[in-house]
Amino acid sequence: MSAVSPPPRATPPLECAASTAPRAVNETLRLETLHAYAILDTPREAAFDDITHLAALICNAPMALISLVDADRQWFKSEVGMGAQQTPLHSSICAHAILEDEVLVVEDTLAEPRFACNPLVSGEPYLRFYAGAVLRSPDGLPLGSLCVLDTLPRSITPQQLDALQALARQTMALMELRRTLAMAQEANHYRARLMAIAGHDLKTPLRSAGYALEKLRRTLPSDAPTLPALDDARVSLGQISRGFDQLASLGIAGGDEVRPDLIDLPLQDVLDDILATWRRPAQQRGLRLRNVPTSLRVRSHRTLLSTLLGNLLGNAVKYTENGSVLIGCRRHGDQVAIEVLDTGVGMDAQDAREIFSAFRQANPHGEGLGLGLWIVSRTAQTLGYPVEVHTRKGRGSRFRVVVPLA
Repeated sequence: MSAVSPPPRATPPLECAASTAPRAVNETLRLETLHAYAILDTPREAAFDDITHLAALICNAPMALISLVDADRQWFKSEVGMGAQQTPLHSSICAHAILEDEVLVVEDTLAEPRFACNPLVSGEPYLRFYAGAVLRSPDGLPLGSLCVLDTLPRSITPQQLDALQALARQTMALMELRRTLAMAQEANHYRARLMAIAGHDLKTPLRSAGYALEKLRRTLPSDAPTLPALDDARVSLGQISRGFDQLASLGIAGGDEVRPDLIDLPLQDVLDDILATWRRPAQQRGLRLRNVPTSLRVRSHRTLLSTLLGNLLGNAVKYTENGSVLIGCRRHGDQVAIEVLDTGVGMDAQDAREIFSAFRQANPHGEGLGLGLWIVSRTAQTLGYPVEVHTRKGRGSRFRVVVPLA
């Protein structure tokens, strides 16, 4: 997307509305609900950055925000092109957008008395266009908006509006997932809840976003320059969908107090399946994906072991820019240590301590939701397998999981 130079400083109309931001009639409850998500002032997360990038691409806008409206500020969980983490509430257009039933579209801010004197309109970055879809909690409370902005007055197509609303629903679904993970971990009943979310609540808005993208794609000629960007958007949605499928597979264990049924199975069969999944992505990145074959048999749960090792191998491929990734095993008495080694970015000590937490990534701009190693940790806990990580910044990582032999 090419950068757009700001227009010359424009003089707002003499008549401007009051600069104070409006408040919802249920403002106290709205703020309590927003704070219950425990998302304000958290680090950047790739899952939300994907959404702002998609919004900017689809709407052909230089700026996009996931804006959460707090008591005295608007804070951005993710931003593209704005270059700020938050702004005061009195300069928030999103504070007006969250009071709307539909998407708020302002084709020219200087022609709108509510915004003509806004400091972000009369000064840097000289906003002239705004379109924002409300982020609404399941009980109907407006928490913020997903918005796109421009420094030139313009319009937005119906297809782009549909896509913006679909992405807003997806943003809210991610916030729900984030809160559910925290609540479920505290309550120790996370599997059943994740199954319900992954199976329905989150897949529904994801499908809506996919439909909106496909609808927009059909309106464009076959040689349209924006088609590659739309294809990239569809790939990103596919990555999110696969993350939800992983959550569903994790839920089959049934609970921390219940161990899954274990069987004797050839370890190489499991390794062959996950190697087949990751061989092409490794080749596309120019990596050598290596495996030392084994004839050992282990006692485990096939799906959960595949989920565990598949996420370890996928994590290694995604965070290795050049070199190789190796998965192999060593026998130790009546156990086998399965190791995944890479020549990737590695981690410092602080990152290594936090890497098994949900939504944490070695590279915040990497692919996926940042759930892979959290799934590894929870799956290993379900199976009763210890997992270790040895890593150095810039020197690669070695993950080790110990599995009982058959």
